[in-house]
Amino acid sequence: MTSDELVKKIADLALDKKAKQITILNLKEIIDYADYFILMTGESSLQIKAISDHIEDELAKQGIKAYSKEGYDYLRWVLLDYVDVVVHIFNHETREFYGIERLYADAKMELITEEEL
Repeated sequence: MTSDELVKKIADLALDKKAKQITILNLKEIIDYADYFILMTGESSLQIKAISDHIEDELAKQGIKAYSKEGYDYLRWVLLDYVDVVVHIFNHETREFYGIERLYADAKMELITEEEL
């Protein structure tokens, strides 16, 4: 699966669990360690866990496993690293505080809604 296909699949899986503010940052021309960041917000720690577990479980069924994962201890910011695609699942406050979109303001950004997938 290409990174373009993977990022769309992850967005679709996130929508399955009602993730909010799904934003794809295309980083291909900015950094060399990932093609995409996909950011999303969960409204509670339970939802953040449900989103991350769903993404991991469904991709694992296709033989795609995360290289690493972080943030399961506190569930404020879970990171799933699929090498070319890095998934960031935040609670609202943490997403606002760290402002990943602002850090990568030069990236092409795409906001995902259910109608687009």
